[in-house]
Amino acid sequence: MYALLKNLLFKLDAERAHHLTTTLLRLTRKVGLLQMLKPVIVGKVYNAPVQVAGLTFKNGLGLAAGFDKNAEYLHELDILGFGSVEIGTVTPVRQDGNPKPRLFRLPKDTALINRMGFNNEGVDAAAYLIEAFRRTKPRSKLIIGGNIGKNKVTPNNRAHEDYRICFEKLYGLVDYFVVNVSSPNTPNLRELQDKDALREIFRTLRNVEGELIKRYEVARPLFVKISPDNSFEQIDDILSLVEEYKLAGIVATNTTISRSDLNTSADVVTSIGAGGLSGKPVQNRSDEVVAYIRSKNSEINIIGVGGIQTGTDAVQKINAGADLVQVYSCFIYEGPKMISRITRRLAAR
Repeated sequence: MYALLKNLLFKLDAERAHHLTTTLLRLTRKVGLLQMLKPVIVGKVYNAPVQVAGLTFKNGLGLAAGFDKNAEYLHELDILGFGSVEIGTVTPVRQDGNPKPRLFRLPKDTALINRMGFNNEGVDAAAYLIEAFRRTKPRSKLIIGGNIGKNKVTPNNRAHEDYRICFEKLYGLVDYFVVNVSSPNTPNLRELQDKDALREIFRTLRNVEGELIKRYEVARPLFVKISPDNSFEQIDDILSLVEEYKLAGIVATNTTISRSDLNTSADVVTSIGAGGLSGKPVQNRSDEVVAYIRSKNSEINIIGVGGIQTGTDAVQKINAGADLVQVYSCFIYEGPKMISRITRRLAAR
């Protein structure tokens, strides 16, 4: 079924196709068809609970940030069978993101290039929708992560305040947080991975956390999402801060600015321009980063993301050292059936 739909969707602009797909998901769910069609469009979901950072994930497969930026499709993604969904990246106030077109497919590489630029409706809109989901589906076992960032107009020396605002407003609603300082699509954002800038963000969040724990009677695990383009020396700096501020772990990795070893012609890649590359070409470097982090810290929690297309890929990332895996490009290229295939392989481990 998805193969036919994919042929139609891939004739459209990638961002338009995304909106069409999510609209179809929402409509089928609202009329009661999505649950009925699940055995056909997904198949059996193999739930093997995983304990990570004090949370119980019904299975080890999550949907990475970027697909559901505003927490609009939690009902639909829960029905499909994901163990977790990371919403965002969310910023304090609404922003349009970068000019269109800004999402491109590279079918020969099973990859995407995006320069979305943290387009989202703002943290208040996301909080409203997460609260509505929690209220209407109190028995759901879906783990929700909050991926937080800064607005484009916020200078880096004030970035910590943007992260604090999102942290405070989502604290009572999400299950864990991810500090996103590694997207290549917001000017100068990656500079926040530098040790001093990152320390200021972590310090700010830890300073307000105490009152939030008292208010909500729960401590939320905090992760940081890093770039695959970081050197091992840069990763060492980040790890030292993770340990200093007792973060739960690392999400490895974000998209890459590298364009090496692609099957897509250089002319096509050049015509697309700037943006973060995701999908199969990121797999090897993502696995290397996961393995390096695990070699440096045997206790840290790692969410592995980058290049997973099959159950074998997912197991490979787990074997490299990840505790959980996330997908994005795979969902676009393989459709909902991949949820069954990947959860089956993860459960078989």
